Amino acid sequence: MRDPQFWQKDGLTARALSPLSLLWRAGAGIRGLTTPARHPGCPVFCVGNFTVGGAGKTPTAVALFNLLTALGRTPHFVSRGYGGSIIGPHRVDPNSDRADQVGDEPLLLAEHGPVWISRERFLGAEMARADGADAIILDDGLQNPSVIKDCSFAVIDSHYGIGNGRVMPAGPMRESLESGLEKIRAIILIGDETPKFMENLRASIPVLRAHIEPQNAADFASKRVLAFAGIGRPAKFYASLQQSGAQIVETRDFADHHPFSAQELTDLRMRAQTLGAALVTTQKDLMRLPSHSRDGISSLNIRLVFDAPDQLIQIVKTVLADG
Repeated sequence: MRDPQFWQKDGLTARALSPLSLLWRAGAGIRGLTTPARHPGCPVFCVGNFTVGGAGKTPTAVALFNLLTALGRTPHFVSRGYGGSIIGPHRVDPNSDRADQVGDEPLLLAEHGPVWISRERFLGAEMARADGADAIILDDGLQNPSVIKDCSFAVIDSHYGIGNGRVMPAGPMRESLESGLEKIRAIILIGDETPKFMENLRASIPVLRAHIEPQNAADFASKRVLAFAGIGRPAKFYASLQQSGAQIVETRDFADHHPFSAQELTDLRMRAQTLGAALVTTQKDLMRLPSHSRDGISSLNIRLVFDAPDQLIQIVKTVLADG
């Protein structure tokens, strides 16, 4: 699915649906009151966001993993495993697990370090700790009340911001901005813009600016490509591909976490051949393709780069010292 257009502006449709937002918030409140919150016994860093859809959580989690490793820690990722069938706890094996079993994001994270998936997030954290983790990166767990976090980051796309600022279904927010801000240590703002909601943000909340940087840009410089993506906001991927110097001759959008069929891949290959273009997709989309179907399909590999990395380093060191 794609974000409905009315999520961008506070118009009549959003206001009409706002009473239903109270039901969403009430459900979250009941869940918070009835779910026991436990701590796994090692520092927990949560990478989440206030809205549904893609904001850059996966590259942020990888950047945090690399930092913790550089500081001498042994971090493990813990994820719900969205899109996968395994309930867990289960340690992801990138050599044998498939995206329809564990989800595309855990497979991508597993290229960097140990990943546990578990619908019951605390059980995954507990297994990670038992397996030798001395720091846990909780992927997309800001609204999950079962794990006590030592430090939570809200990742925000600077162009999208928080949409119209309303809670689902009237807007893209998973919770109110006020409740979300109470949970976090800092905002990680990806991109060059400054969302309007941040104009009145209290000064005590640090804002860490970062940007997405293509890692294999040279592979696509001046190359004709047919780009396709099944992520929350494909335009971000296409912009990064253009930044790499690629000549995008056509794009194909699919639903977020879309499972590609053999026929869809055949159609994409035929269209690319007609256009004299190479097929390029995102790293996450590539994870959802069966290994035997990846021939001739490239991915644009990205990483998150912080404008002032010392800000993040200081926050992480402080949390580790307190833990």
